[in-house]
Amino acid sequence: MKFSSKILKCELSPIRKFAPYAAAARARGIAIYPLNIGQPDIATPNEYFDAVKNFSTPVLGYAPSDGVPEYLDAVHGYYEKLGQPVDRGGVLATEGGSEALSIALECILDEGDELLVPEPFYTNYATFAALTGAEIRPIPTTPEEGFRYAERERIEPLINERTRAILITNPGNPTGSVLTRAEMRVIADIAVERGLFVISDEVYREFTYGGEAMASMLEFEHAHDNVVVIDSVSKRFSACGARVGALISRNSGLMKQALKICQARLCAATLDQVGAAALYSVGPEYFAAVREEYQRRRDTAYAGLMRIPGVVCRRPEGAFYLMAKLPIDNTDTFQQWMLEEFSDRGETVMLTPGEGFYATPGKGVNEARIAYVLEQDRLERAMELLALGIEAYNKR
Repeated sequence: MKFSSKILKCELSPIRKFAPYAAAARARGIAIYPLNIGQPDIATPNEYFDAVKNFSTPVLGYAPSDGVPEYLDAVHGYYEKLGQPVDRGGVLATEGGSEALSIALECILDEGDELLVPEPFYTNYATFAALTGAEIRPIPTTPEEGFRYAERERIEPLINERTRAILITNPGNPTGSVLTRAEMRVIADIAVERGLFVISDEVYREFTYGGEAMASMLEFEHAHDNVVVIDSVSKRFSACGARVGALISRNSGLMKQALKICQARLCAATLDQVGAAALYSVGPEYFAAVREEYQRRRDTAYAGLMRIPGVVCRRPEGAFYLMAKLPIDNTDTFQQWMLEEFSDRGETVMLTPGEGFYATPGKGVNEARIAYVLEQDRLERAMELLALGIEAYNKR
């Protein structure tokens, strides 16, 4: 049987690639500290569960294709408080941020088009782009420079007649970097001048650690027709399993096209949208506490890495990830070895090898993404295990 050329270009997620090895290790009695996946252990606010528990209707029918009114109202209210109000037609409910991104790319990209993305980037971007028939043209960065990229001299030479959009994540996954407003303006200006879309994945907006105010690409009035925002409740409210997100833009033409796809897939889940709407009622004290907790974890993970000779890493400024160059030959081989052959007191650690976050062949082979989503004492032990593992691996 024949499979499509587009799906054959896609790879399995490197974030989940080593799950079978982890299962085998656990079957041998090895305890694993998971630093490979951005699954927060912060408690989901009770508002979500209360709203779902109290929901009642004679028939659980289809929701409106654009979203249930309670959820759309909640998202509109959130952006009004952010100082960036959006018209009623400017928000579409989606099955998580992933579907929002997929819909945006399907509306913008054709076969042979190019999408500019700073690398390293969230691995699923490559899958979503490949399924449109487009290609990612990476904007190169380096660990030594803290993965900075928002400069004209880095971006403009990569633009050609096939370029349709620039896709950014701010705060960054996997790097934890945060764009300054000056850097955001550079990207907005280039998009306007070159007639490109800016797809801004802002699902980690609340998680910045330098005291800066929350930011959005929606702030730049001259780029209103260019900007598309991807949003989600997954990380903001530690509700990854809810699978509720939003596609947001002031470009009415784009949103009319996106609604076609929303109607074709009928609707996002009603109950999850009702629960997600209630999440937006939590107060600022929730975010302050969560931000403080992640900042402590960031500092713990970074300090642990800095105690390992040869590691190259800048302290992340946001989200709950860091990308580090490790003093090993290949993180893919290292991770498999850590799960199959290494343990200390019956414990080992799991991270995500870096190569899958790059489009450029050969890049990231000795880098790794670490998600600092474990409780403080567990995170300290995980970093100790990583140090012991690197030392033992290099002595083989």
